[in-house]
Amino acid sequence: MPERGGDFQQVQGAFAAYLRDPRHNPLPPGVPPRRMALYRELFLNNIESFLASGFPVLKSILAGECWQELVEDFFARHRSRTPLFVAIAEEFLAYLRDERGHVPTDPPFLEELAHYEWVELALAVAEGEPPPCDPAFARDPLPCTVRLSELAWPLAYRFPVHRLGPDHQPVAAPEQPTFLVVYRDRDDEVRFLEVNGASYRLLALLEQEGPLPARVCLQRIAEELCHPEPSVVLAYGAELLRDLAERGVVGGG
Repeated sequence: MPERGGDFQQVQGAFAAYLRDPRHNPLPPGVPPRRMALYRELFLNNIESFLASGFPVLKSILAGECWQELVEDFFARHRSRTPLFVAIAEEFLAYLRDERGHVPTDPPFLEELAHYEWVELALAVAEGEPPPCDPAFARDPLPCTVRLSELAWPLAYRFPVHRLGPDHQPVAAPEQPTFLVVYRDRDDEVRFLEVNGASYRLLALLEQEGPLPARVCLQRIAEELCHPEPSVVLAYGAELLRDLAERGVVGGG
């Protein structure tokens, strides 16, 4: 019996290797080429369908042969760590980061755009709830403790990923990075908000160290900015926190 099991595993391995990469693996003995081609088409189309639904902007930019080559290379080279279909997008990110390497035809923003599209998908299925509305926080957030929603992710990119598309494909990153917060609101809609560097720093601080007293948090931002009038930062920050709380990005701690 152990020998039969070993034989079956060898056949199964050869079958899978050919399906993944028929150019570099021999056809398994005893299986008609036409049938293997059909199996491969079914598997590959299934993977392509999941990637296309998870990365629609990336597909629209690459299109045609470049997109198909990317899908086939992922299918051939990457070994997923999970059998869950919902995790295919995250596995694709791991492939781009660790295995893809330099391909001259790839746009310079490939990995960042893929990450941004994955964030939208990940937040759509993430467990958790935005913080509830807090009337006291809405009146005056400064005396309150503030926390970042578990469904809000502050992000920094070299490229303006939220504006990329077939008609906008920069060949070099702008001088200034793009700061975004992508979040799921109280209506379960995933949204994004472009913010400036100081607002991003505030959200990153809450992500790393929060919950924090709002006044203390804003005073730290003022010190980091070496702002000559900290009261201006506090006033601006209070309005920002009210707006973010209304959106469900932050809440009282």
